[in-house]
Amino acid sequence: MEARIGPNGGLELDRVWALYSADGRWVNGKRTAAIHLVRAAYAADIRSVTLTVPGDRRQIPAMTFAFPDDTEGAAEWFSMYFEQAIQVRYTREGFPDDGLAPGPTIVSTASLAAVCEWFPGMALDEARRRFRTTLEIDADGGPQARHTNGHARTPEMLPAFWEDQLFADSESSVVRFKIGDVALEGSNPCARCPVPARDSQTGANDDGFQKRFIDLRRAQLPPWAPAERFDHFYRLAINTRIPSTECGKLLRVGDALVL
Repeated sequence: MEARIGPNGGLELDRVWALYSADGRWVNGKRTAAIHLVRAAYAADIRSVTLTVPGDRRQIPAMTFAFPDDTEGAAEWFSMYFEQAIQVRYTREGFPDDGLAPGPTIVSTASLAAVCEWFPGMALDEARRRFRTTLEIDADGGPQARHTNGHARTPEMLPAFWEDQLFADSESSVVRFKIGDVALEGSNPCARCPVPARDSQTGANDDGFQKRFIDLRRAQLPPWAPAERFDHFYRLAINTRIPSTECGKLLRVGDALVL
């Protein structure tokens, strides 16, 4: 499994669709919990996507659209589901959360496992869905890769929050490293939005999630993490930049991360 670096330094085809309401506002998980109920199943070649809403009382029909070209058809489907006019916009560069560091976000499997320990009953796959990190670093390798959850491997067993060493103690500096043949620059710890506090399948809010996360993240901040970069502790994973020279290169499952 592999993913190509796109023109803006993110993974090709990652976050290339964005939903907007008629007044020009984003329609996403941060603003609209109902989006958690939508299921998107991509073809193996990523050339089509099938949208469904399992269990919806209105019986919204499942429909398949060419991806990423059929924005008009997708807009009609989302308009029907949200019961308001929706625009679906496409750009090859994607719509990154962090415009200054639009590269893939990175987390270790050990960090996600630590979060699961903080919230008994949360499975590892649920943590992956809630935090939606682009690349997952696992010293033992990973069984699968996709645009929202790729895998790379380092030579030794990783501790929780290992990735906190991939950003510097100053906003003006970066940490340079490589995954396979791709050069990356670690920028900052990733600030989280309201989405991780919700059940990924239902959108139901987990009361107290954010406070407990902040308290435990602060208490378990590793010694290698630059504490001065945490203006708050509702942060997990790191944001990155990828130089334009890397556009078109491939990241593959099993690639080693080298500092």
